[in-house]
Amino acid sequence: MSLMDDLPDDFAASLDILASAASEMQDPWWIFGGAAMVLWGLRDWRAPDIDVLCSPRDARRLIEALHGEVTPDPGEGLFRSQVFGQILTTPVPLDVMANMDVRAGGDWVPVTFSTRVPIALEDFTVFTPSINEQIETCRLFGRPKDLQRAEMLESLR
Repeated sequence: MSLMDDLPDDFAASLDILASAASEMQDPWWIFGGAAMVLWGLRDWRAPDIDVLCSPRDARRLIEALHGEVTPDPGEGLFRSQVFGQILTTPVPLDVMANMDVRAGGDWVPVTFSTRVPIALEDFTVFTPSINEQIETCRLFGRPKDLQRAEMLESLR
């Protein structure tokens, strides 16, 4: 039995579409957030979308290739991205971000990953940050749901 057999069909199909399109990317990219939690084995977690962090150039290309739409970011609220787009043509929507920041206190803090863990899924590979880096990111985001995610990820260490 492969990891793909454990994943919901719509989620697996979206990962397949993403991995195929991402083969054209020139820079490192990551799946993070709830979707990464599913990939790391938290099967009772349901990811309503797949968050992708990549370079601005690759974000624009990916959004265009999968018939998404770049959305101007007002830079208000908790998050902002130089490039942000939603792809609604996949069974599970993709949220694509580049040069993302989170508001921590009164300051904007870049969301970056230094680890890149390959996860092989049948005929393709996707990438996530390490569990430790995901926990740090959840804590940086600081919302109640993110702190809950950090606790759940702690169980995978």
